[in-house]
Amino acid sequence: MDQLKHLFENNRRWVGKMTASDAGFFQRLSRQQQPQYLWIGCADSRVPANEIVGLMPGELFVHRNISNVVAPNDTNCLSVIQYAVDVLRVRHIIVCGHYGCGGIEAVLQERKLGLSDQWLKYVHDVRTKHSTQLGEMKKTLQLNRLCELNVIEQALNVTQTSVIRDAWARQQRVSVHALIYGIESGLLRDLGLCIARPSETDERYEAAVKSLAVSA
Repeated sequence: MDQLKHLFENNRRWVGKMTASDAGFFQRLSRQQQPQYLWIGCADSRVPANEIVGLMPGELFVHRNISNVVAPNDTNCLSVIQYAVDVLRVRHIIVCGHYGCGGIEAVLQERKLGLSDQWLKYVHDVRTKHSTQLGEMKKTLQLNRLCELNVIEQALNVTQTSVIRDAWARQQRVSVHALIYGIESGLLRDLGLCIARPSETDERYEAAVKSLAVSA
């Protein structure tokens, strides 16, 4: 374990810092978690969910994968959504991508990554769906636009899950949001998609996509 010695040292310093400011923090944390938010983000190491939004451990339920995809047959992601909604009763589901995403760049460049290519087929679907909008843009701008469109599409996928539909049917308050993160600035951007009931889905999705097109 000598190779990881520095991580254990970092851990002890972090515990010391936390307990110095709040002696009972870990005891309280161990008893329960009551997050208000589920974060579905990219696995990129430069996009740490809690730090970006300034939340403490226990305040953000997190699921991450390559290019923040919400696939209809991904039981891992779907199980996280189900637990967050049905058990933890989160109020907000945030799908957050980031500019300069390597997975999305590989899709645009039609570059092979290996096993990841099977996963990135969902991003290929987004690219195909929005080929007209992307084709009208300079190639230098297409990456950021596909990053944005992918977030909107994955947020839409969340609203189509039976978990969310059932929650809305029983009048449970849970909203789905689409955000994107700028690694170069450290700032989040709201992509203008917030859906809190099924009747809002089509109109707000179309408005968010149109807003991107207008800003091209």
